Amino acid sequence: MNVHTAIYDRSWYGRVLVERVEGFAAPAVWQRAYGEINDFEAQLTRAGYVLHKFWLAIDQDEQLRRFEARKATPHKRFKITEEDWRNRENWELYAAAVEDMIALTSTEAGPWTLVESNSKRFSLVKILRTLADRLEAEL
Repeated sequence: MNVHTAIYDRSWYGRVLVERVEGFAAPAVWQRAYGEINDFEAQLTRAGYVLHKFWLAIDQDEQLRRFEARKATPHKRFKITEEDWRNRENWELYAAAVEDMIALTSTEAGPWTLVESNSKRFSLVKILRTLADRLEAEL
Protein backbone atom coordinates (compact mmCIF):
# COMPACT_ATOMS: atom_id res chain seq x y z
CA MET A 1 0.00 0.00 0.00
CA ASN A 2 1.30 3.44 -0.93
CA VAL A 3 0.90 6.08 1.75
CA HIS A 4 1.06 9.73 0.74
CA THR A 5 1.72 12.68 3.01
CA ALA A 6 1.03 16.31 2.17
CA ILE A 7 1.80 19.40 4.17
CA TYR A 8 -0.59 22.23 3.45
CA ASP A 9 -1.66 25.58 4.74
CA ARG A 10 -5.21 26.32 5.86
CA SER A 11 -6.31 27.17 2.33
CA TRP A 12 -9.59 25.26 2.25
CA TYR A 13 -10.51 26.48 5.72
CA GLY A 14 -10.81 30.10 4.57
CA ARG A 15 -14.55 29.80 4.14
CA VAL A 16 -15.15 28.91 7.80
CA LEU A 17 -12.58 31.38 9.12
CA VAL A 18 -11.86 34.54 7.10
CA GLU A 19 -14.97 34.44 4.91
CA ARG A 20 -17.14 33.84 7.98
CA VAL A 21 -15.59 36.54 10.19
CA GLU A 22 -15.27 39.15 7.44
CA GLY A 23 -18.76 38.47 6.12
CA PHE A 24 -17.50 37.45 2.67
CA ALA A 25 -19.78 34.39 2.65
CA ALA A 26 -23.37 34.07 3.78
CA PRO A 27 -23.93 31.89 6.87
CA ALA A 28 -25.51 29.11 4.80
CA VAL A 29 -22.42 29.02 2.58
CA TRP A 30 -19.77 28.89 5.30
CA GLN A 31 -21.84 26.45 7.37
CA ARG A 32 -22.12 24.13 4.35
CA ALA A 33 -18.33 24.24 4.03
CA TYR A 34 -17.81 22.07 7.14
CA GLY A 35 -19.36 19.08 5.39
CA GLU A 36 -17.49 19.84 2.17
CA ILE A 37 -14.20 19.97 4.08
CA ASN A 38 -14.90 16.66 5.81
CA ASP A 39 -15.92 15.03 2.52
CA PHE A 40 -12.78 16.26 0.75
CA GLU A 41 -10.49 15.12 3.56
CA ALA A 42 -12.19 11.70 3.63
CA GLN A 43 -11.49 11.43 -0.11
CA LEU A 44 -7.82 12.17 0.55
CA THR A 45 -7.53 9.46 3.19
CA ARG A 46 -9.36 6.93 1.01
CA ALA A 47 -6.75 7.71 -1.66
CA GLY A 48 -3.98 6.79 0.79
CA TYR A 49 -3.04 10.13 2.33
CA VAL A 50 -2.26 10.35 6.02
CA LEU A 51 -4.01 13.52 7.08
CA HIS A 52 -3.31 15.29 10.33
CA LYS A 53 -4.11 18.90 11.08
CA PHE A 54 -2.43 21.28 13.51
CA TRP A 55 -3.76 24.50 14.94
CA LEU A 56 -0.92 26.65 16.25
CA ALA A 57 -2.40 28.77 19.00
CA ILE A 58 -0.81 31.83 20.54
CA ASP A 59 -2.32 34.26 23.00
CA GLN A 60 -2.99 37.92 22.27
CA ASP A 61 0.06 39.13 24.18
CA GLU A 62 2.38 36.85 22.22
CA GLN A 63 0.76 37.89 18.94
CA LEU A 64 1.31 41.55 19.82
CA ARG A 65 4.94 40.85 20.76
CA ARG A 66 5.53 39.12 17.40
CA PHE A 67 3.77 41.88 15.47
CA GLU A 68 5.89 44.54 17.17
CA ALA A 69 9.07 42.55 16.52
CA ARG A 70 8.22 42.25 12.84
CA LYS A 71 7.45 45.96 12.64
CA ALA A 72 10.81 46.79 14.26
CA THR A 73 12.93 44.42 12.14
CA PRO A 74 13.58 45.76 8.63
CA HIS A 75 13.89 42.37 6.91
CA LYS A 76 10.65 41.13 8.56
CA ARG A 77 8.41 44.14 7.92
CA PHE A 78 6.91 42.50 4.85
CA LYS A 79 5.37 39.88 7.17
CA ILE A 80 3.09 42.41 8.87
CA THR A 81 0.40 44.49 7.20
CA GLU A 82 -2.36 46.87 8.20
CA GLU A 83 -4.72 43.97 7.60
CA ASP A 84 -2.98 41.99 10.36
CA TRP A 85 -3.44 44.85 12.80
CA ARG A 86 -7.09 45.26 11.77
CA ASN A 87 -7.76 41.55 12.21
CA ARG A 88 -6.48 41.70 15.80
CA GLU A 89 -9.62 43.70 16.54
CA ASN A 90 -11.65 40.61 15.59
CA TRP A 91 -9.77 38.27 17.96
CA GLU A 92 -12.93 37.00 19.69
CA LEU A 93 -14.74 36.40 16.39
CA TYR A 94 -11.79 34.45 15.01
CA ALA A 95 -11.48 32.48 18.26
CA ALA A 96 -15.13 31.42 17.99
CA ALA A 97 -14.68 30.50 14.32
CA VAL A 98 -11.59 28.42 15.15
CA GLU A 99 -13.43 26.59 17.95
CA ASP A 100 -16.26 25.70 15.55
CA MET A 101 -13.82 24.71 12.80
CA ILE A 102 -11.96 22.32 15.07
CA ALA A 103 -15.12 20.86 16.62
CA LEU A 104 -16.80 20.31 13.26
CA THR A 105 -13.84 19.15 11.15
CA SER A 106 -11.79 17.00 13.52
CA THR A 107 -12.60 13.53 12.25
CA GLU A 108 -11.05 10.10 12.36
CA ALA A 109 -9.87 10.72 8.80
CA GLY A 110 -8.49 14.15 9.63
CA PRO A 111 -7.89 14.80 13.31
CA TRP A 112 -6.74 18.14 14.68
CA THR A 113 -3.99 18.62 17.23
CA LEU A 114 -3.98 21.89 19.13
CA VAL A 115 -0.43 23.17 19.54
CA GLU A 116 0.40 25.65 22.26
CA SER A 117 2.67 27.93 20.25
CA ASN A 118 3.77 30.83 22.42
CA SER A 119 7.07 28.92 22.45
CA LYS A 120 8.18 28.15 18.91
CA ARG A 121 10.55 25.42 20.14
CA PHE A 122 7.80 23.67 22.12
CA SER A 123 5.39 23.81 19.19
CA LEU A 124 7.93 22.40 16.75
CA VAL A 125 8.73 19.48 19.05
CA LYS A 126 5.03 18.75 19.64
CA ILE A 127 4.30 18.78 15.91
CA LEU A 128 7.23 16.52 15.06
CA ARG A 129 6.37 14.03 17.81
CA THR A 130 2.72 13.98 16.80
CA LEU A 131 3.61 13.43 13.15
CA ALA A 132 6.08 10.68 13.96
CA ASP A 133 3.53 8.89 16.14
CA ARG A 134 0.79 9.26 13.54
CA LEU A 135 2.93 8.06 10.65
CA GLU A 136 4.20 5.12 12.69
CA ALA A 137 0.62 4.13 13.50
CA GLU A 138 -0.43 4.40 9.85
CA LEU A 139 2.50 2.55 8.30
